[in-house]
Amino acid sequence: MMKLAHTPIQPFQFLEHSLWIKRDDLLHPHFSGNKARKFSALLAAKSSLYTRLIGYGSPQANSLLSMAALANMKGWQLEFYVDHIASHLQQHPRGNYAHALALGAKIIAMDTLATQLNCHDYIEQVRMVADDAQQCVFVPEGGRCQLAYQGVAQLADEVINWQRITAQATTVFLPSGTGTTAFFLHRRFLERGVDIEVVTCAAVGGCSYLQMQFKQLGAASFGMPHIIELPKKFHFGKPYLECYRLWQAVKQSSNMDFELLYDPIGFMALQQWLAKPRLRQIVYLHQGGLIGNESMLPRYQRKFGL
Repeated sequence: MMKLAHTPIQPFQFLEHSLWIKRDDLLHPHFSGNKARKFSALLAAKSSLYTRLIGYGSPQANSLLSMAALANMKGWQLEFYVDHIASHLQQHPRGNYAHALALGAKIIAMDTLATQLNCHDYIEQVRMVADDAQQCVFVPEGGRCQLAYQGVAQLADEVINWQRITAQATTVFLPSGTGTTAFFLHRRFLERGVDIEVVTCAAVGGCSYLQMQFKQLGAASFGMPHIIELPKKFHFGKPYLECYRLWQAVKQSSNMDFELLYDPIGFMALQQWLAKPRLRQIVYLHQGGLIGNESMLPRYQRKFGL
């Protein structure tokens, strides 16, 4: 049986602070963390509903591996569009890219197609109007669509059940890419009428980008999670020595492993949040994605001689 829900909430020693952590990293590694939640509805869908799963993003995205595993399980073909695949990665596949290829993913670089459209527009305007479009399901980058609500609502309900036992006001803290998990957690807590707030930070594109994602997901009806703005802008995917050092320090203090793209930015925002005394108990959402370290860690080692 694949573990896709019901992960524990455990004590979390975050540097000098004693917090809690939701261990979604303990979910099946092919759907580690928020992908198991975002793709829950598709995992439960009948295989006969579709023949193809279509998505886009980075050739090392966690979503690429999860969508490849999902398609492989269902007997579907995955078409995953990327802007470009570096020649070094093509010649020496590793990380999510290598695992997705092994699962049968068809990874298509836009610079090999006769088009000026970006991935999203090409899929919507060209691919999804092809003859077989009715047998295809399109999942936007990072799972940012209403399909993701079902699984994230299940995650929220797990936190609610735990909070009832502790009987304390709670903050759920997580770094965001598209903001899908943060927003749908926020929405579910509002719908259930519980005293749980969601605090996040933008690991991709900055606060204005994250606010735009929230608006597209339904902020007009539900408001937005609280966003922490860091004093320095970090370019997504670029190695920063300060990120590595903080990642290493949290690993040592907690005796847990974390991924290198989102978590270090989340840790910086969490440090900033904890600079003031907090009366609410804090649950850090560990969203998994550890397979991505297979490609990210060597980049840090090459750049900084680690």
